[in-house]
Amino acid sequence: MTGDFPLGLASLQREAAKSRALPPVENWHPTHCGDIDIRIARDGTWFHLGTPIGRKELVRLFSTILRKDEDGFHLVTPAEKLRIKVDDAPFLAVLLHSEGEGEDQRLTFTTNVGDEAVAGPEHIIRVNTDPVTQEPAPYLHVRSGLEAKIARAVFYQLADLAVPGDGADRDVLGVWSGGVFFPLGRLA
Repeated sequence: MTGDFPLGLASLQREAAKSRALPPVENWHPTHCGDIDIRIARDGTWFHLGTPIGRKELVRLFSTILRKDEDGFHLVTPAEKLRIKVDDAPFLAVLLHSEGEGEDQRLTFTTNVGDEAVAGPEHIIRVNTDPVTQEPAPYLHVRSGLEAKIARAVFYQLADLAVPGDGADRDVLGVWSGGVFFPLGRLA
């Protein structure tokens, strides 16, 4: 087939990536159809029937119709709503680009599915600390309640950019982005 006709799922994904427009899943309210055996592992790998989904285009497409509701994570279309399992966060922040310094700094994260988010008021960074091991688990809000776990190497980059906070946060190390100070951990 030639011309302007789509060639299948890969073509749809390429077109979607060009415009970066995401489907309006928050406006779709189909009846819940059940569960589907899709699982997103802690490392960001998507599985179907226990087998990793190897086609990045398919994972990207699924990621664009993912929504988090009160009862869990779902793949949503105008006609269907299927619950999936997510071990931790649905995405993994795998790249970090930093521009500027201090309060003017902008931290742009890229996820394993190609989403980009600039940390700031709409894309917060939060760090959970395990009460037993004291190990930090950093996350970035990507979109509509969906988060990316920040990969260890990216968290190390954030630690390199960390500065002491001001005022009430003076005993905290954190990073600035989009005019917001994000605490990463307490000073020792």
